[in-house]
Amino acid sequence: MPLTGHSIIAGQPTPGSDGTFRAVDPATAGEIGPEVTALTQTQLTDATKAAAQAFPQFRATSPDERATFLEAIADEIESLGDELVDTAHLESGLPLARLQGERGRTCGQLRMFAQVVRAGDHLGVRIDPALPDRTPLARPDLRQRMIALGPVAVFGASNFPLAFSTAGGDTASALAAGCPVVVKAHNAHPGTAELVGRAITVAADRTGMPAGVFSLVFGLGNEIGAALVSDPAIAAVGFTGSRAGGLALVAAAAARPAPIPVYAEMSSVNPVVVLPGSIEGDRARELATAFVGSLTLGSGQFCTNPGLLFLPAGEAGDRFVDGVEAAVRQTTGQTMLTGGIHDHFEAGTERLGTAGAVTTVAVGSEGEGQNAPAPVVFSTEIAQFVGDDSLAAEVFGAAGLIVRYEEIASLAAALGRLEGQLTATLHGTESDHDAARTLLAVLETRAGRVLWGGWPTGVEVSHAMVHGGPFPATSDSRTTSVGTLAIERFQRPVCYQDLPEDLLPEALRDDNPWGLVRRLDGALQLPASS
Repeated sequence: MPLTGHSIIAGQPTPGSDGTFRAVDPATAGEIGPEVTALTQTQLTDATKAAAQAFPQFRATSPDERATFLEAIADEIESLGDELVDTAHLESGLPLARLQGERGRTCGQLRMFAQVVRAGDHLGVRIDPALPDRTPLARPDLRQRMIALGPVAVFGASNFPLAFSTAGGDTASALAAGCPVVVKAHNAHPGTAELVGRAITVAADRTGMPAGVFSLVFGLGNEIGAALVSDPAIAAVGFTGSRAGGLALVAAAAARPAPIPVYAEMSSVNPVVVLPGSIEGDRARELATAFVGSLTLGSGQFCTNPGLLFLPAGEAGDRFVDGVEAAVRQTTGQTMLTGGIHDHFEAGTERLGTAGAVTTVAVGSEGEGQNAPAPVVFSTEIAQFVGDDSLAAEVFGAAGLIVRYEEIASLAAALGRLEGQLTATLHGTESDHDAARTLLAVLETRAGRVLWGGWPTGVEVSHAMVHGGPFPATSDSRTTSVGTLAIERFQRPVCYQDLPEDLLPEALRDDNPWGLVRRLDGALQLPASS
């Protein structure tokens, strides 16, 4: 079935009435695919109203019903076959192998959340039985569970057209929580969004979900996004993108008569600290090559590429810089996601390259075609870095800054001045453990994930993963956008006092019909079947 270029509202293709646009192949800057019709703000309310109407029925689904829906979405995405990956490749310029892996991650997330829903521990059930004979006051029967917030607005990300977009982690976790979703598709990959949106629609229909459980909307400019966040039917927002975009949504959500939470992942330079033991002897060049590989992975367009590296002064550090220079000169630029992102990269590298006391270590080669700038690495001293806050600003793309330090105390002070980050990494050996203890106490206050001896560009989708961090890495540091803890963003606790048994939700009933793990008077209680 050919692409229509239309939004999908409550299962129905819906042509927009607010103009059109087309996708652009970033490798050639040529337009591709059909004209995409943009919704008016009035049409947008059809999607949010449908989500609000679907919410009571959807949040009342059993764990198995909701899990089956999530698994069906994964099945339908996989059934799209090569068409999905080929479309995403044309619209994003990302390699086919990368997109095949991203499709696997997307479906894996959906199936992981299906397991979470069936297990039911995300409901956080706590039961404190009545104590009628307690003196001086009796205790009522108190029972607590988490319930879904309501319809969620999700904004597709430019750098992950599958795993952080239409059926990505925000959508998967919101649906798992029992929240209908309205996705604002990213205009850089509308065909990819439409294909995935169709898959979700088919899955909803075949598993008996209400039609309004999912809608996909296309729009022009920033106004459509602001209107979506301001819509009274929307109860929460998931966003991955620029700091400016995320802060605009946070402001719109805060200005509502009833403010709502915005979970925005925005910017991070992901500092890497190289300790002396890790660059002794031949290890300096080996580590330098690995750094450049992580820096340039995906044209530096992961939110976890290491854009900032702290390196000891001295001969061993000099060998590391020599290794970086050699590795960077062997690199060739890769096509960036959009012309706009390419332009911002060029402006960012120009800013770094002309800053005082900053030198250029090495520049790679430009890639073929449009929007494939050369990777570049700069260097400065820690005193200059501390004195110029602009040197710590994110440059989205394959650009890095090496900061030379002499003392752990000055390094710790510099790290403590950094903005919030998604990740922070330490490279060292056992001889560096004392220094590492000092730095860990700082880094855990600056980042959501702290690594030892690895590189931050691999984000495992697992129960323990945290992909978040203090502002401005995210707008809310208390949660994550990757991993099963993400479901808690779209829930809130409710306590039920002295309700008759037949009025209690299934999760709170004495016979535990869903077989949940619960806390009874504070003690962990396993279901009888366990």
